[in-house]
Amino acid sequence: MMRKHIYSFITIGLLVFLFTSCAKKVETESVEPPANAALIGETLTKCDLLFKERSDLAKLREAVKSLSSVRNPDARNYEVEWKFAKFNYFLGKLSTDEKEKEKAFEDGVQAGRIASRLEPNKADGYFWYGANLGEQAKQSPVTVGVKSIDDIKQAMNKVLEIDPKYQNASAYDALAQVELSTAGLMGGKPERAVEYLEQGLKIEDDNTYLHLHLAEAYLAVGKKDEAKKQLDFLLKMKPNPDYLPEHKETVEKAKKLLETKF
Repeated sequence: MMRKHIYSFITIGLLVFLFTSCAKKVETESVEPPANAALIGETLTKCDLLFKERSDLAKLREAVKSLSSVRNPDARNYEVEWKFAKFNYFLGKLSTDEKEKEKAFEDGVQAGRIASRLEPNKADGYFWYGANLGEQAKQSPVTVGVKSIDDIKQAMNKVLEIDPKYQNASAYDALAQVELSTAGLMGGKPERAVEYLEQGLKIEDDNTYLHLHLAEAYLAVGKKDEAKKQLDFLLKMKPNPDYLPEHKETVEKAKKLLETKF
């Protein structure tokens, strides 16, 4: 009888031990580690500083790589996602490596889409999703461009709905670029591009891309004198210190247009 009680005690003890161990294991596996907000904040600050020096492609690549390291598919962070989309857009624009460009724009599209779903009432995700998709369309006009026109338009119109001034009214510029690039068989209208760009300039006169592309749109509709005014104005503009590489790009293109079209 004593031996039976001992066996019963041992059995109960083992069951308790096993139950407790399993419970601890389940608890450990089911609880996600908390997101390191401090690390994310430090990384974002570091990457913003690197982005300011994006004319050095190595620093832009470092910014993209650093942001990628704090992306978490199980705990998405809105600011990380939209900035990852933004930095990839600029990496794709500045890189001369076709594979790097392709990957950057694809990563930018995906991150922008995620950001727009995380915060559907903010402009960042929609804009950088549409911007990256637009560059993909330029790279592959047949396989991507035709299919993505409506998506780009929807994204940029959503930006205008939320914040027309976003990124110096660049959503107007994006919509105008769609019109100019699809003129003819695909239904784009240069006249509509002119309307978008003129609207954008009423909101933000400091965007050199708006002036450059309005000049191109004016040329497309036969307003050569108006086009030259835009180019002359652009060349006299004071560079925005936050967008020096982009200012340099537009100045070079404006000079080329003046040399070849006038």
